[in-house]
Amino acid sequence: MATPPVAGGPAMNPEGPTAVAPTPGTDMTGICFKDQLWLNTYPLDRNLVFDYFALSPFYDWTCNNEQLRMRSTHPLDLSHLSKMTGTEYMLYEVMEPHLFVIRKQKRDSPEKVTPMLTYYILDGSIYQAPQLCNVFAARISRSLYHISKAFTIAASKLEKIGYVDADESAAVESKVAKETIDFKEVKRVDHILASLQRKLPPAPPPPPFPEGYVPPASVDTEKAPEVQQSGEVQPPPVDPIIDQGPAKRMKI
Repeated sequence: MATPPVAGGPAMNPEGPTAVAPTPGTDMTGICFKDQLWLNTYPLDRNLVFDYFALSPFYDWTCNNEQLRMRSTHPLDLSHLSKMTGTEYMLYEVMEPHLFVIRKQKRDSPEKVTPMLTYYILDGSIYQAPQLCNVFAARISRSLYHISKAFTIAASKLEKIGYVDADESAAVESKVAKETIDFKEVKRVDHILASLQRKLPPAPPPPPFPEGYVPPASVDTEKAPEVQQSGEVQPPPVDPIIDQGPAKRMKI
């Protein structure tokens, strides 16, 4: 069985390095890559998945893995990658033959590695995973859109509350005009109230004022100073609480 080529991109392209796609940017989530001819020729496993990933526009030809490929060394050999510094790719997770996760990272030392981007190969299609900040921004933007739409709908419904069309107002006025007063019912209620009032006992007399109590001056006396100056004695004002007329109490 023929083995896939291990050389780098310039060797695979007869036109030379000038025909190679430029270095991929940080946001390429809107594109997808799939080479069905390569998939029909070679199996997609952990040994050949990086050669398949190198065909995509997501691949950076200046990475350390490309230098290992040019030395005929496996590009994912961690023993060699840990001794180098710069940008590299690492096989992060494998679920053969459907899912492969490749992480792009920057190596400063054998122990210090900074993740940059993540790519995944799902059933032969290569995608760039969105960054967490972009996911949050998209979800928040979608939530704000739905909230704004909900407030718009609520505002449109609230504007209709209390608003009566001309037809509805005419119908209400005609309904009120049709409701006539039943005078027989009014006389019957008056008769019942009068009979109840006759059955009630008379109200007891109000209690006398305590000694030394001086009733407050009424508003009328304040407005008529000329009467007070004449020296005439004015009758005490009516107490608004005590003198309330006959009590309306039911006889038990």
